[in-house]
Amino acid sequence: MRFIKLVFVLALALALAACSEDRFRDYDGPEVTSLVVHKAARKLYIMHGNEVLRVMEFELGFTPMGHKQFERDGRTPEGTYYINRVNPNSAYHLSLGISYPNAADRAFARSQGRSPGGDIFIHGTPRAAKGRDDWTAGCIAVTDRQVEDLFAMVKVGTPIFINP
Repeated sequence: MRFIKLVFVLALALALAACSEDRFRDYDGPEVTSLVVHKAARKLYIMHGNEVLRVMEFELGFTPMGHKQFERDGRTPEGTYYINRVNPNSAYHLSLGISYPNAADRAFARSQGRSPGGDIFIHGTPRAAKGRDDWTAGCIAVTDRQVEDLFAMVKVGTPIFINP
């Protein structure tokens, strides 16, 4: 009986190991010096100086056009920001934080008596959202595989230029 339990536990451990995916990739290519986002084209360019290293397609907030101004407006910010944090425990696979709101964003929202919102990320796509267009609350959603690559390539402090 003890032998059967041991075999069962080993088989289960091997099955789990085979099913698990390595979310944390290595990257030894050129340094990523910036990210450039073109919202209308749904293209994210990973840059090394003036050289495009990769291009990714993405989904946006449920009200994609226009600059994010207020909490719950469903818009994605436009302007110059930077990657200010990474989250390996994201509810959306992995995520990279965008430094929205900046001082100007906060001041404008305050002048309107509103909150600018926050917690804007580049993140993966949960199964329930796959195939849906523009479903986030203002984030930039790429595939889980793509966010794994970004997580490996992009460092905190990298500028991100988000264009209409």
